[in-house]
Parts: sequence; C-alpha cells; structure tokens
Amino acid sequence: MSTFRSLGFFTLSLVFAQSAYAQSSLLQARSSGEQVYKTVCIACHETGVANAPKYGDRAAWAPLIAEGQNVLTAHAWVGVRGMPARGGNAELSLADFSRGVAYMAQAAGGNWKDPDAKLLRDIANEADKRLTGSIKEQQSMQRELRKIVKAAK
Repeated sequence: MSTFRSLGFFTLSLVFAQSAYAQSSLLQARSSGEQVYKTVCIACHETGVANAPKYGDRAAWAPLIAEGQNVLTAHAWVGVRGMPARGGNAELSLADFSRGVAYMAQAAGGNWKDPDAKLLRDIANEADKRLTGSIKEQQSMQRELRKIVKAAK
C-alpha cells in the first residue's frame, strides 16, 4: 500500500511541477523590450503609420502614458485605434508585448518597468475586460445584421 501512496504522491508532485512550470513560462518574457520594438513595433512607431505615436515623442506618448501601464498595455495588446492586436504579430506573448510597450514608454519619459507577475496579471485582467466588452458589442451587431438579412428575404 505504501508503494501506491508513494507513486501517487510522486505523480501528484509531477502534475503540480508541470503546472507551475507552465504558469512561469507564461510570465517569462523571451525577448527584451528593445528586441520586441526592433522586430515588431518599429514598423509603425518609427514613422508614425496610422497615427502611431513615434518612438521617443514625449508629446504624443504623454496622454497614453497617463492611462497607466496596465490599461495602455492591455488595450494595445487587444488592439486599439489603428493598431492591430499584438502589434500585428499573433505569436507575440503578453509578457514580450508588455516589455515592448514599457520600452517605448520609457523612451518617451514614462517611468515604466518591465512587468512582473503582478503587473502581468493586472494587464491580463484589463485585456480580458476589454475583450469581453468587444465580444458583446460584436454579438449585438451580429444579431442586428441577422435581423436585416431575415427581413430582406
């Protein structure tokens, strides 16, 4: 019986270890903010495409920085104004994206840090709220479109 208990404990330990590893890998950035900027963000933020605030432009970034790190990062990650979700890179993790945004905000005078686990959680919660609102709005629009199609038959 003790062999089964030991085996059960060992299996349970592996499950928890795997879960902890998966959670920690979600929180770990694979790239620096500068690397993210140079590989993703620079395409728009270097020249100001679609009114993107240019890298280092304090006046353009000031109202965005004032929104707060968690709000701006979350809204940008989901997609905001002319900016596509994840900066147009579907593979970009929230942790890496957050570092890129912090890097650009720092260059424009923001006192932002690379996100820790708590800040990433706050960003994720804010992004989730924004997505939920967007989904509800899209569902409402979809219902309206279906009524129009049905009425036109």
